[in-house]
Amino acid sequence: LYSHRLKLPPPRRRPGHRVRTRRAHGRRPTNPAMPRWGLCLAALASAGGAAAAPMRVVVTGAGGNTGGHVFRKMLARPEQFDPIGIARTASSKEALMSSSGCRDEQVAVLDVASVPGLYMDAAIAAFAGAAALIICTSAKVKPTGGTDEATGRPKMGFPDGQPYNVDWLGQRRQIDGAKASGLRHVVICSSMGGTDPANMLNTFGKVAGGRGGGNILLWKRKAEKYLIESGMKYTIVHPGGLLNEPGGMRQLVVGVDDQLMASVNRAVPREDVAEVLVQSLLNKSFENRSFDLVSAPSAGSAVETNFAALLGELGDASCDYGLGEIPDEAADIKEADLLMYPE
Repeated sequence: LYSHRLKLPPPRRRPGHRVRTRRAHGRRPTNPAMPRWGLCLAALASAGGAAAAPMRVVVTGAGGNTGGHVFRKMLARPEQFDPIGIARTASSKEALMSSSGCRDEQVAVLDVASVPGLYMDAAIAAFAGAAALIICTSAKVKPTGGTDEATGRPKMGFPDGQPYNVDWLGQRRQIDGAKASGLRHVVICSSMGGTDPANMLNTFGKVAGGRGGGNILLWKRKAEKYLIESGMKYTIVHPGGLLNEPGGMRQLVVGVDDQLMASVNRAVPREDVAEVLVQSLLNKSFENRSFDLVSAPSAGSAVETNFAALLGELGDASCDYGLGEIPDEAADIKEADLLMYPE
């Protein structure tokens, strides 16, 4: 646009100032104390050649069976992960450190049942610097004494916490804590069967004449939908029946919407489930997906699994939360009242 060049006056020089010029052969002066290979390494580091820091991941339920597998797997891969296990009490922290061999700073005490404001402050402190959260907490069904007259089986319930409190309110708090802490990815270990409100698992732990309590799969499903709507990246895994046997010995099978409930093999080793939870943070194909997981019968020898291609057979399919039943706000309020005043 300009028809002439601007003529600028030469820059003023301070008294005694020496102007540095390139040598005649055109190369920049180099540090004689640094060999040429050192300069190459420095250039690589400045260009991003340095190894990436391990991913800091919070694992809740790390003192449990599946969560314990997740925590130990990450501890065994320090070049990839810097895990933080969450324990509810100081004594459970000591037990986790003893069973996993981890250091004191790798376990934080955080009680999801504490006062909401106190929980959020503690969660933000425990989640500091983390990139992801793996939720392995769940209400545990146990014999409560006596026999169920209708089935003839031992009575089962949730003496350590009802699903409403653990699988809905507890997981919602964890999701809120992750979001407030700036975490990018949340993974939930859930359960198959959520599309069927009449699933037997939902009958355990009923109180108030059957009007409240139990319904573990419904409250899990409500937490899953809450995570999906949070805006964070998510992965939701619905394993079938959990087996306490070594992982890596079975071919893994994936599906959606409980279609695998009709298959002959509806179980999967806990250790394989844990590996899938870990791999969900390493493979982009697991991001924003909800799927079911079972396994074929044991092969009797090690099986190689290509986790990057594991979900390939599903295409773009993911679990449909329009199926089944998810408790609404009215059911939420009613459940809280019945658990507080069951009579």
